[in-house]
Amino acid sequence: MVDEDHLLQMRGIVKLFPGARALDGVNLTVRAGEVHCLLGQNGAGKSTLIKVLSGAHQPDEGEIRLDGTVVAPSHPAQALRLGIATIYQELDVVDGLTIAENVFLGHELSAGGFARRRAAAARTRQVLERLGHGELSPNLEAGQLSAAGKQLVSLARALTHDARVIVMDEPSAVLDSEEVANLFRVVRELVEQGVSIVYISHRLEEIRQVGDRITVLKDGRTVAEGLPASTPTADLIRLMTGRSVQDDIRRRPPVPHDAPELLRVEHLGLRGRFEDVSFEVRAGEVVGIAGLVGAGRSEVLETVFGARRATAGTVTVDGRPLRPGSVPHAVTAGLGLCPEERKSQGLLLGEPVYRNITLSTFHTTARWAMLDDSAERAAAARQVAALDIRPADVDREARTLSGGNQQKTLLARWLVHGCRVLLLDEPTRGVDVGARAEIYALVSRLAAGGVGVLVVSSDIPEVLGLADRVLVMSEGRVVADRPASQIDEHAVLDLVMEGSAA
Repeated sequence: MVDEDHLLQMRGIVKLFPGARALDGVNLTVRAGEVHCLLGQNGAGKSTLIKVLSGAHQPDEGEIRLDGTVVAPSHPAQALRLGIATIYQELDVVDGLTIAENVFLGHELSAGGFARRRAAAARTRQVLERLGHGELSPNLEAGQLSAAGKQLVSLARALTHDARVIVMDEPSAVLDSEEVANLFRVVRELVEQGVSIVYISHRLEEIRQVGDRITVLKDGRTVAEGLPASTPTADLIRLMTGRSVQDDIRRRPPVPHDAPELLRVEHLGLRGRFEDVSFEVRAGEVVGIAGLVGAGRSEVLETVFGARRATAGTVTVDGRPLRPGSVPHAVTAGLGLCPEERKSQGLLLGEPVYRNITLSTFHTTARWAMLDDSAERAAAARQVAALDIRPADVDREARTLSGGNQQKTLLARWLVHGCRVLLLDEPTRGVDVGARAEIYALVSRLAAGGVGVLVVSSDIPEVLGLADRVLVMSEGRVVADRPASQIDEHAVLDLVMEGSAA
C-alpha cells in the first residue's frame, strides 16, 4: 500500500545474517520535510536498517519506496543517485583534501577529462551558504576543520547529490553544546527546504528539540511507529527496553567526612591545556568534572593517569606521589582509566573480550612468563557474568560488541584489576538508555564498595546525578568546586560561559 503523504516507506524489511535475524519485518515511514527520529538500544537493528536504506546491505524480504516508486539500491553510490544520503558518526572526510574536493569526492566535476576546480569551488560555496556557513573557504584543507566542520562537509556532499532523504547517525556525539545548537539550526533549515531527515540519537532530550515523529526498534522489530516527539521519556524507555527504567541515577548516602583520601591532585598543570587544578577524591566518593569541550577536562584525567606528563603540580594516591607521565606507575598504584575514545584508546578491537578484560592483570594470569589462556578466560568470564556483558562469549572479538557492552568490557578490565580510583571520561557516550542505566548502577555500586570515582561528562544532568561533588572547568581552570546538591544545571552553564568563579 502506497501512502502519498510519505516520501520514504520501508515495509517488512528482513535482513538475515549467519545465525541471526538482524531485522524481522521492520517498518519505517518518513514524510517529506520532517525530522523522523529512529530510536532503539544498541543491537535493536538501527544500523542494519540504515545500511539497507543506503545500499550497503540488501534486504532478504520487504520493499523500499521513494516517492511511491519501488527502489532497491545495490550499493551506496546508487542510493546517493536516488537522493538518499547517509552521514555516519565516523565521518568520511579526507583530511588531506580541500573542502571542495571532499564535497565532490566520487562525483567530480570535469570537462574533456580535466577537473573543473573553479566550478567545484563555486558550487561548494553555494551549498555552504545554503547551510549557513558561507564564511568557509572551499579551498580550505578539511584536516583543519573541527568535527562540526567536517560534519558540514558531509552534509554539503549530500546536497550536491540533491539528497531528499539524509540519514544522520549520532550527529551530536562529538559536538559541544554550541555546535549542537548550530546543527539543529541547519537541520531545521534543510527541513524547511523540503529535505527529510532520519535522525538517530541516544540522547532523548535532543529528540524533543529537533524531532517531529519517532519510530522505535527493539530486537530487530518495529515496536512503535510515527509517535510524536513529545512522547514521554518513560514511555520511550519502556518501548526500547521492555521495562520501566526509573530514577536511573540513584542518590547514595553522603560520603562520611572521615572517609580516607584516595587521590589528591595539587596545583596540577599541563602547559597550554590547563593550570592550577587541585582537588581530592575520598573512598566511596564520586567527583564529577563539568565544562565545555576544550575546557581541559579530558586532559586532566589523562594527566592524572600519566598518559600526559604534567608541567606543574603533583598527584598522590594513598599519600604516595605518582611518577609524572608514567601509566604503569599509575596502574600499579591503583588507578584505572576508561578513555573517551574507547575504540581507539581503550580497546584492542581485534582481540577477544577476555584478552581486553585481562590486559591490566597479565602478571596474575601468567605462568613461567607465558600467558595462561584458561586463567584469563576464567577471570574474564566472572566479570562478563557480573556486568551482564552480552553476548556472554569471552572469545568474541571486542569490535563486534555494541557500544554499551564495549564500555562494560573496559570497566571489567579495571574491576578484575581491583583499582582503587576509577577515572571515567564520557562513560555513556554512544550508549543506549538500558546500558546507561546499568553503567550508572555499576558506578554507584563501586562507590558503595569504597572505590573513588572521577567522572567527566558533557551531559551536565549526568554529572549532577552521579557525583557527590562537582568541579566546573572553563578555559583550563577550575572555576567552582561544590557539592552536587548545591549546584544545578543553570548554575553550571552560567559558570562555564562566564569562565569565572561564582
